[in-house]
Amino acid sequence: MGSRPGLDVTTPSIYFDARLNAEVAKIFPGQYFVTDRDIVLLTVLGSCVAACIRDPSAGVGGMNHFLLPESTGEFGPANRSARYGSYAMEVLINQLIQQGARKQNMEAKVFGGGNMLPDLRISAIGASNARFIVDYLNKEGIRVAAQDLLDECARKIYFFPGTGRVLVKKLRQLQNDTVLAREQDYSQLVNRVELSGDVELFR
Repeated sequence: MGSRPGLDVTTPSIYFDARLNAEVAKIFPGQYFVTDRDIVLLTVLGSCVAACIRDPSAGVGGMNHFLLPESTGEFGPANRSARYGSYAMEVLINQLIQQGARKQNMEAKVFGGGNMLPDLRISAIGASNARFIVDYLNKEGIRVAAQDLLDECARKIYFFPGTGRVLVKKLRQLQNDTVLAREQDYSQLVNRVELSGDVELFR
């Protein structure tokens, strides 16, 4: 069946990674990607959060990447945007179902909400994102198999939807300010959620 990009953003870029010996789809804020192919899903998170969800029985998996838990309503049509967690989760789950997944079989691994900008801690967007994603999945009855939320760093996430494997690289020292620039208007964590589940850290 291939994959489907987010509704209001460009299609995630796809390239071949020689080190992984696999095709990689890079997901940016506001995007999501669902596939039944043997492809790796990649994203880089600061205060944003990504959900990696799959149905192991159907062989379908996907990832999203959102900036804010929910819209305040002041942006009009932007409310129905994959950049907001409530809609990003809805479209991801619906696309998984359309490609053959069953909700009762889904498992999730969630990441992000890092504290990278100390001067913006007051608004606590990272912590809000982390709370939102865990609460949302609990309400939907989707098991959280692993999570790596909050902390004081950015993360690079590689998700292998075919197996459920996730590689997490903690970016303690960024090579450039791309992630910071992308998320400079959002604050970071207040509380800490421990790493748990089947997640593999690498350097």
